[in-house]
Amino acid sequence: MRYIWYDLIGSFGVGVIICTYIALQLEKIRSDSLFYSLLNAVGASLIIVSLIYNFNFSAFIVEFFWLLISLFGVGKYFLQSKK
Repeated sequence: MRYIWYDLIGSFGVGVIICTYIALQLEKIRSDSLFYSLLNAVGASLIIVSLIYNFNFSAFIVEFFWLLISLFGVGKYFLQSKK
């Protein structure tokens, strides 16, 4: 197996999501924080970039919705902070 630059980007995205989840479980980050949603969006985006070059439909669907839900969280944060 060859490890190409987009594999590195995808692996970094996986690391971001895993570290974010660990931080959540260790109560170092809150699920309603902007940082949590942004980290999840970045992680999912990086994985999607890697999937562009080595497509896997199932993985793409999961990451696409992970990104959408994370962006919803970002939007929700900004809407609540305006109140």
